[in-house]
Amino acid sequence: MDEAPKSAYELAMERLRRKDRDEGLETRPLSDERKVRIAEVRGFYEAKMAEREILHQSEKNRARTLEEIETLENDYRRDRERLAAERDGKIEEIRRD
Repeated sequence: MDEAPKSAYELAMERLRRKDRDEGLETRPLSDERKVRIAEVRGFYEAKMAEREILHQSEKNRARTLEEIETLENDYRRDRERLAAERDGKIEEIRRD
């Protein structure tokens, strides 16, 4: 009984691991190849988002009315959400393979 008390974080992690195990979920460490593929996907989508941001700023600078700016902002937000969803989907696919 010389064991030090566990932190709230450690207790929470134990509960989550137990819950995952009870639900039949298993965690597998990622192989080096999968880590590289995930890094490539993240890099690709970071570049796409940066490209989209530059385009957005250019379009916004040319906008003449508040309505145009609002429309551009909405389009930009949707594009970022779409790109993030694509990225996350591809990463999840790699993790499941």
